[in-house]
Amino acid sequence: MTFFDTVVAEMRKTATLPATTVALAVTVLGPVAITLINAVGVRAALRSGRPELTAYTSPVEAVFSAVPIGTVGAVVLGVVAVGGEYTANSARIGGGRQITTTLTATPNRLGVLAAKAVTVVLLVAVAALVVIPASLALAVGIVGTDAPPAPDGVLSRSVGAGIYWLLTALIALAVTVFTRNGIVPIIVLVVNSTLVSVSVLLSHLTPLARFLPDLAGMSMFAGDLLAFDEALAPVTGGLVMATWTAGLLALAGAVFLRRDA
Repeated sequence: MTFFDTVVAEMRKTATLPATTVALAVTVLGPVAITLINAVGVRAALRSGRPELTAYTSPVEAVFSAVPIGTVGAVVLGVVAVGGEYTANSARIGGGRQITTTLTATPNRLGVLAAKAVTVVLLVAVAALVVIPASLALAVGIVGTDAPPAPDGVLSRSVGAGIYWLLTALIALAVTVFTRNGIVPIIVLVVNSTLVSVSVLLSHLTPLARFLPDLAGMSMFAGDLLAFDEALAPVTGGLVMATWTAGLLALAGAVFLRRDA
């Protein structure tokens, strides 16, 4: 089986999982819904003559402040691509796990892991290409003529947001290889991305926290929305997050190669 065949097989497998549908829905609908709420609030504040009621007055910021919600779907996609392999089958079909069948059909373990990574990247990239432009159009349409001039760097920040989702999904994939269970990665990564960010809390204690993957990556799109000083420059932040991702994937590959299925 060629690598292309492996990618196609993994794409079909992942795309047919119910969790993948949910993850894609969250990735697309979550940011759009939050953007809608944010943009309506911005428009109301501007039309009332009280822009101080909102943290920002730009529809562009209404979009990028909603990006972390899409991260939830990216995390789930990264997790299910691997976690589904270790879920026990029904007792009616003998129990067992999908990973045994996968490695029997494709003994090249690194090829399997690489194909899963490509699958996750493709799915997240498609979602990002749809949701970010749609959210920008929605926010601008809602705020309308009340909106101030768009800030510089909208395109680069949009690309940065998509890259952030891609790298987060790959980090989730790597962590799931370590745990062989999707529950822990989902809880830890989703909570850290949306509710209580440990990285943000650490940033108030030490400037070294800016080199953690999530805070470093957020500099690619967040701009002034980052709630701490001394944030990395966008390109530097992207490189730092990419380095974390590459290191975790390399370690995951070593673990997957040596450990029993």
